[in-house]
Amino acid sequence: MDMVERYLEAVAAQLSTEERDDIVAELRDLILSRVEAREEALGRVLTDEEREGILKEIGHPLVVAARYRKGPDSLIGPELFPYWLYGAKAGLLVLLAVSGIGLFIRLIGGTADAGKDIAQSFHGFFGSGLTLLGALTLAGAIMEHYAIRPKWLTDWRVKDLGAFGLSDPSWWGASVKSAGDRMQSDARPMWRTRAMRTHRNPGAEAAFSFLAVALFVLWWVGLVHFPGLSSMRIDGDLVTVSPAPIWGSLFAPVLLYALGQMGIDLFTLIQPQAVRMRAVLSIVITGVGLWLTWTIFQAGHWFTLGVGAEQAQIAGDWLLLDFDRLRQFSAGERDLVGVASTMSLVVTWILAISAVSLMFKVAANLWRAVQPDVASNAGR
Repeated sequence: MDMVERYLEAVAAQLSTEERDDIVAELRDLILSRVEAREEALGRVLTDEEREGILKEIGHPLVVAARYRKGPDSLIGPELFPYWLYGAKAGLLVLLAVSGIGLFIRLIGGTADAGKDIAQSFHGFFGSGLTLLGALTLAGAIMEHYAIRPKWLTDWRVKDLGAFGLSDPSWWGASVKSAGDRMQSDARPMWRTRAMRTHRNPGAEAAFSFLAVALFVLWWVGLVHFPGLSSMRIDGDLVTVSPAPIWGSLFAPVLLYALGQMGIDLFTLIQPQAVRMRAVLSIVITGVGLWLTWTIFQAGHWFTLGVGAEQAQIAGDWLLLDFDRLRQFSAGERDLVGVASTMSLVVTWILAISAVSLMFKVAANLWRAVQPDVASNAGR
């Protein structure tokens, strides 16, 4: 086969059948005219190397075919690439944070092989990262090929740009400090907390809350396992910790409650200025949390400790909400029954404190919902 025809065949293979013949005929005329002009200038027939030189001047068959192909000439064009890059950076940082939190919990939970856990965390991060990049690239390629442009690409507002800090590693560092400041400010009187609210970063707080609740959801549905939660050692014996029936009954409500909290956190990242709307949504979700806390408390039985045939329940009621019992917290026995009794006291007080905290949260959000000036300051 002639060198020129082999070249044209390679180009034709990249073109659609409808326009292939016309383009190949045009290219053939272009190549032959250049060959004739070069032969006339040299006064002789061109060698194979000289003919190949002319074909190289025209370009590689893939590049030449791309000049004639209709549609986008890149997988993700310059208009969509900044959005792809943001999604890649933010997504990888979120995955890194989730992997880091999971690894930290496994390490402090008493892992049997820290090196193996670290290796698994890196493996999981890289696998999830490659999946994320592949999904983003596929979505971008589809949008580019079919000229899809979502409304948020063109109809955007400055006040909705708070979530873009997720792609900045230094933003995450500032988020840690902001989360710590929030924990300190929650213990201050309301007038002092209000004065300091302008220094808080609701986006950072929402990001950390979203990650923490997401990790809980993964554990709740069984996709993530934390060591040390299903067993413990008492006097050298391995004790199993079994959940009471109430947790099975509340599986779906707890999952929906956690997903609702994640939704509010995500809404905070997307609409950081919508303080009053967030306050209303938080009131609803916090009300669900109060109902769950009350239902769990009323169940009275929360876990069962077992060693062989011997069992002891972690259970409680209003009688355990006694400061005298709390002062004797460390005086309990260290056998199975004594540990169960101590843990019953702890769980009872945790539920009570959680209920009080949720009630204060409802009050705080009611205050934000009815105070326009506070809502304005909180969103800045």
